[in-house]
Amino acid sequence: MSITNETELTGIQKASDAVAITLKAMITHAQVGMSTKELDEYGAEILKSMGANSAPALTYGFPGYTCISINNEFCHGIPTAERLLQEGDLINIDVSAELDGYWADNGCSFVIGKDIFQHEKLVKASKEILQKAINNIRGGVKIADIGHLIETEAKKRGYKVIKNLGGHGVGKSLHEEPDELLNYKNRFDQRRFRKNTVVAIETFISTTSTYATELNDGWTMVGDKGGFMAQHEHTILITDGAPVILTAQNAIY
Repeated sequence: MSITNETELTGIQKASDAVAITLKAMITHAQVGMSTKELDEYGAEILKSMGANSAPALTYGFPGYTCISINNEFCHGIPTAERLLQEGDLINIDVSAELDGYWADNGCSFVIGKDIFQHEKLVKASKEILQKAINNIRGGVKIADIGHLIETEAKKRGYKVIKNLGGHGVGKSLHEEPDELLNYKNRFDQRRFRKNTVVAIETFISTTSTYATELNDGWTMVGDKGGFMAQHEHTILITDGAPVILTAQNAIY
């Protein structure tokens, strides 16, 4: 969306605070032995307490309030009572919501308990790459150039990017233009970021795969060549200078 007045800025900030506070609380609450359904319902209660509605449930009829993906699940994992968190799991939580007509989105990958499978290096890379990407976004910058930066930084660290997942505009709905803010340089994409617009910027940093494929459950996505993926996401407001990180309260850095 494009921010044209103070009311809109206040609205998108409140929605962003709701998803950011929920995400941070869920990360803190997650414990070994807990089911992903229990963690999801904990997040749902926090959203509800702030008057927010789960975006995936509202928009797509997703069978959960948040997406919780474990280990080789890259994204859109369905919370269930049977899936229990284990020591050293690589977990991704994606929280998006609607509040008073405004929508915001954020996500974070993290390791629960001890890093016995050495996933922390991948998580750290994803965080650092997102931070660098955001630091380089401002009005007039080519969208494809930020994709190039993300892929270049991933390669420097020995990783790949997922090419069929990307960030997106957000604000008056969950997915808006500009869509397909990809993690690599699409040389045919001549679009530029515009001042005063709101977008969700995401990293999709992978150990092995370059494409995500959907499982038979119709939601969960895994890598075409296996491996693991870390994702981190902020909703930001683009300016002439450094972007305003609207979801800063998630403290994923």
